[in-house]
Amino acid sequence: MEQLLDKLIEWGATFGIKIIAAVAILIIGRMVAKVLQKLIVKVMDKKNVDKTISSFASSMVFSALYIFVILAALSQIGIQTTSFMTIIGAAGLAIGLALQGSLSNFAAGFLIILFRPFKLGDYVEAGGVSGSISKISIFTTDINTVDNKKIIVPNAQIMNGTITNYTAEKTRRVDLTFGVGYEADISKVKDILNKIIKEHKLILKDPEPFVRLGNLGDSSIDFTVRVWSKTEDYWTVHFDLIESAKEEFDKANISIPYPQMDVHMIKE
Repeated sequence: MEQLLDKLIEWGATFGIKIIAAVAILIIGRMVAKVLQKLIVKVMDKKNVDKTISSFASSMVFSALYIFVILAALSQIGIQTTSFMTIIGAAGLAIGLALQGSLSNFAAGFLIILFRPFKLGDYVEAGGVSGSISKISIFTTDINTVDNKKIIVPNAQIMNGTITNYTAEKTRRVDLTFGVGYEADISKVKDILNKIIKEHKLILKDPEPFVRLGNLGDSSIDFTVRVWSKTEDYWTVHFDLIESAKEEFDKANISIPYPQMDVHMIKE
C-alpha cells in the first residue's frame, strides 16, 4: 500500500511539474508571439509598408507562432506531436467541411491583401456596411461607422459583394439639384449659383464647374450643379453650397417652392 502511495505521489509530482511547465510555455509563448506581432508592425511602419499588409502579416505570424507554442506545450506533457499532427491531418477534411465559412473568409482575406480594393483608413461601402476600415485580419475586417460603431464583417461577405471605395481617389464630384419657382429668371439663378461656386475656396477650377437647367418639375424648375473638390473636402463643399444657395436666393427674392397640387371643383 505504501509503495502504491509512493508511486502515486511520484507520478503526481512528475506530471504536475509537466503541467505547470506546459502552462508556462503557453503563457510565455503567447506573450512572445504578441511582442513579435507588434515588432513586425513597427518594423513595417518604419519601412512605410502599407498598413493593410502589415496588419494582415502580423496576424498571420501571430497565428503561426501560437500554433507552434500549443504543440510545444502538448509535447511537454508527453503527447507525441507527430501522432497529434497525424490526427489533425486525418481530421482536417472533416474540420474543413465544418469550417467552410472560415476557410472562405481566410481565402477572401488573402485576396483583399493581394488585390487591395481598400486600405486602412479608407471610407467604403462593403458587405452591407458603410464606414472607415480600421483593421484587416485573417478572417474578418473591422469597419467603424460614422456614429462610432465598430462592425466586424467576415472577409468572404466583403469579397462576394460590390465594394465602393469613396476615398480611393484624390477628388470627388459633388452633385446637387436646386429647385426654384417657375417665375424665377433662369439667367439670374445661374448667375447666383456660379457666383457661389466661384467664391468657394475648396471648389476646384479643373474640372470646370457645371451649372445648367436640368429639369422642369411639377412644382419647380430644377438646376443641376456639379462641382469637384478634394475627397476630404466633399461634405464641407456639399453643405456649404446648400446653405449659401438658400441665403442668396432669399436675398434675391427667388422662391424655393414646395410640392403642391391645385384642385379644381367642377360644378354640375
